[in-house]
Amino acid sequence: MNNFTLNANPIVAFLQKPAAEFTKADIIEYMVGNDIRMVNFMYPGGDGRLKTLNFVVNDLDYLDTILSCGERVDGSSLFSFIQAGSSDLYVLPRFRTAFLDPFAEIPTVTMLCSFFDKDGRPLESSPEHTLHKAAEAFRRVTGMEFQAMGELEYYVISEDEEVYPAQDQRGYHESAPYAKGGDFRTRCMQYISQAGGQIKYGHSEVGNFSLDGKNYEQNEIEFLPVPVEQAADQLMIAKWIIRNLGYQLGYDVTFAPKITTGKAGSGLHIHMRMVKDGKNQMLSDGKLSRNARRMIAGMMDLAPAITAFGNKNPMSYFRLVPHQEAPTNVCWGDRNRSVLVRVPLGWAADVDMSRSANPLEPAMAYDTSIKQTVEMRSPDGSADLYQLLAGLCVACRHGFEMEDALEVAERTYVNVNIHAAENASRLASLDQLPDSCVASAGCLERQRLVFEEYGVFSPAMIDGIIAQLRSFKDETLRRDIEGNPSEIQRLVTRYFHCG
Repeated sequence: MNNFTLNANPIVAFLQKPAAEFTKADIIEYMVGNDIRMVNFMYPGGDGRLKTLNFVVNDLDYLDTILSCGERVDGSSLFSFIQAGSSDLYVLPRFRTAFLDPFAEIPTVTMLCSFFDKDGRPLESSPEHTLHKAAEAFRRVTGMEFQAMGELEYYVISEDEEVYPAQDQRGYHESAPYAKGGDFRTRCMQYISQAGGQIKYGHSEVGNFSLDGKNYEQNEIEFLPVPVEQAADQLMIAKWIIRNLGYQLGYDVTFAPKITTGKAGSGLHIHMRMVKDGKNQMLSDGKLSRNARRMIAGMMDLAPAITAFGNKNPMSYFRLVPHQEAPTNVCWGDRNRSVLVRVPLGWAADVDMSRSANPLEPAMAYDTSIKQTVEMRSPDGSADLYQLLAGLCVACRHGFEMEDALEVAERTYVNVNIHAAENASRLASLDQLPDSCVASAGCLERQRLVFEEYGVFSPAMIDGIIAQLRSFKDETLRRDIEGNPSEIQRLVTRYFHCG
């Protein structure tokens, strides 16, 4: 059995090679061999959503032209930082992202694109190029590859059913018939896999409730760690697929951080690891390595500013409140869901659990160290995925450049429920995350130089993010309306389809 036999992406299976090695000739071979006459280019706009450009292919010369030269688009309609007087941009497909569109009535190959300016250079402030620069800077400074994956949480909204009602806010890993969205979730997972997504698993999440004749059910699809640029592409495509399939089946879907008071919000937790020569560098002798603690220290230092990339609208800060599983303070810990950066339970115990569960199995020595990650818990579905992952990449690199990184890691470590009454003094000693978009903008402005180092974030992009966040004018919003459910619901509706 070769490595591609079980691959869900039909282009990988047809070509018998990994997507990372796709060439223009491969795309043409697949399209000709499968009589495919449509091509879609997709690319993220300034609003964080994928945009689409359709092509019908009538001959090989035209197919070769669009794959080689890309196409021209109006950048001023995509990004606020581009002026209409000099707005033309090129979009060029990245062949490694090719997939067969699961929704197209006419068979269509779709690819994500990169932006280039009038001189043929990568657009400095484009989302995907910013992330590329962040990944390259991390590699140059540390000698390692930065890998990431996301936990994509979302609510599925359907007509309420009285049979087998789920217990309110007790939906975690619930099964049918109490959880109603399992079939939708698994179809999403199938389509995401066919589009190249590397999925770890899917399950129902804590949130479930009924409101105004509708059933709200929270779900999660979690990915496997991959190189950080690939991780962003996968999450973009996954959100597009989940929304499209929901629309096709008559469901509404939202990734909004908060959709009503008193119910679980949706986060976008990001797991990260560093890899060198194929080996995970997060552990040393079964414990968190010094390099992993440097990485965490960088996130501790830049955490307030990272909200500018990962928490993009006022409702984000209605999720980041005390006594929930969303963080409010800058700290980290092991297996602790009240902290900002969590070190999840690893497989460090020297025990063959598989043989214990399956006595007929022979003893095995499986290297489980590859599974260890650290998890940033503040981001949510309003995030700009490329900015967020670039920001985290910068923060983790920054930890290697901080002279006091290990001291910062030690000072910000907690191993208790930080919100418990008996830990009030410890809580008071920790820095807090911003409580509004305006406060987040201020944090980014104070720390912007770190993000602009190595040319990763362009000054124009940072200026644009700060201006966008400040335009919400929400300095006191959370405090002003926390006791006004109707006003909160008005905001929920306004930002329902964020990200």
